[in-house]
Amino acid sequence: MAVKTEKKVKRPTKELIYEMRYGKPIYYRDYEKVLSGEKSLEEVMGSSKIQALIVVLLVEFLLSKLDRKRFMVLSNEAGFMFAPKSWRNLDIAVFEKDKLLEEGIDDQYTKTPPLLVVEIDTKADLKKYPTFMDYVYEKIDDLLGAGVERVIWIFTGTKKVLIAEKGKKWITQGWEESFELMEGIEVNLKELLKREGFKAL
Repeated sequence: MAVKTEKKVKRPTKELIYEMRYGKPIYYRDYEKVLSGEKSLEEVMGSSKIQALIVVLLVEFLLSKLDRKRFMVLSNEAGFMFAPKSWRNLDIAVFEKDKLLEEGIDDQYTKTPPLLVVEIDTKADLKKYPTFMDYVYEKIDDLLGAGVERVIWIFTGTKKVLIAEKGKKWITQGWEESFELMEGIEVNLKELLKREGFKAL
């Protein structure tokens, strides 16, 4: 008589955790495909071309406008510990340089709240959220509650920009409208892309 053997279900490893919120993991999108062997870890962790392009252009733009003695710009999914057992990945973050240096530059996630955070879409698995925007609002609330002054979220699919500040009305607008990244630093995303030769975006 044949004995049926139960197929073991692979459990997500810590490498598949994108963010952590009060001890509860938020995994990378398509993490199950990594567990099943359909995709590699690098595939789910990678950015799309448009995400990577916008990050590079905005970092270059910020560096050209900011006082480098006062401010520091970090990117590449910089980790921010906003509460115990809680961290968020940040596409672009602008810090007061003195505060970041005082904390120390090491191999740990920062606990210093950035002045500005810019997010482009997300790599998070959203199955536990009713909608994509539920995740967006939750993350923005976490960041503003932890002391971040301004969060800007860029959506490449709808070509919209969400600008959020604590105690102020959140604004959603199109790419073609200019907006302030920081006080006195205004950018027009559509024009920025156009200047680089990406007229169709």
